[in-house]
Amino acid sequence: MGDYPDQHLDPVVAATYDDREADRFDPAHLDPCLNLLAELAEDGPVLELAIGTGRVALPLQARGLEVHGIDASQPMVDQMLAKPGADRIAVTIGDMTTTVVGSGFSLAYLVFNTIGNVTSQDGQLACFTNARAQLAAGGRFLIEVGVPKLASLAPGERIRVFAHEESYVGFDEYTDPVNQLFWSHHWLIGRDEAKRVSGQFRWVWPSELDLMARLAGMELEHRWADWNRSPFAAESPAHVSVWRVV
Repeated sequence: MGDYPDQHLDPVVAATYDDREADRFDPAHLDPCLNLLAELAEDGPVLELAIGTGRVALPLQARGLEVHGIDASQPMVDQMLAKPGADRIAVTIGDMTTTVVGSGFSLAYLVFNTIGNVTSQDGQLACFTNARAQLAAGGRFLIEVGVPKLASLAPGERIRVFAHEESYVGFDEYTDPVNQLFWSHHWLIGRDEAKRVSGQFRWVWPSELDLMARLAGMELEHRWADWNRSPFAAESPAHVSVWRVV
């Protein structure tokens, strides 16, 4: 499946994904996301790239929007299909850089750092190009992604721990600064055993994304630090960016 890391194809990862990301299901986090997406869609059909377990798509569809999705992982999609309302969402298993499911979408979106699952610059550009090809005139493409935290690493260091809990430890290992590649390692610690799941990702800068958008025929319309539309600044750890078809 193109540049995707194996971890999202792992049924064990898929089965535990919602529990590990429970804070992102909290209305305090999810409602601003849904509010913004619904506003940008302007009542038109929407396309979610990497729809996963339906964290965003299902409640967005429940608001009355027509939602379509693409995902490379059947195990992740199977988790969504077991949930109420999933039968009203059209999902295609495929590579989000090349899979075409239709045209005339008012909004395509890619959330929670998933642009990094595509581990080459050409592949990330292809994601923009593929989204653009399926958007209506004046349609929008939205990405939520973190800003690389390389400044937090001391000279010579390449490991950054981002989670340390009783049953879960996560850390990023920056292995290839030339190609902007890192590995994200996740230790899932149970009563009798520990399982490590690792995946390779590519970090990408906001300015780099803007150039990809321009090459695909879109221009930056908005950039915020979060779903609450806080101003984006140099110290912002993430951004929600919107590009519009020109």
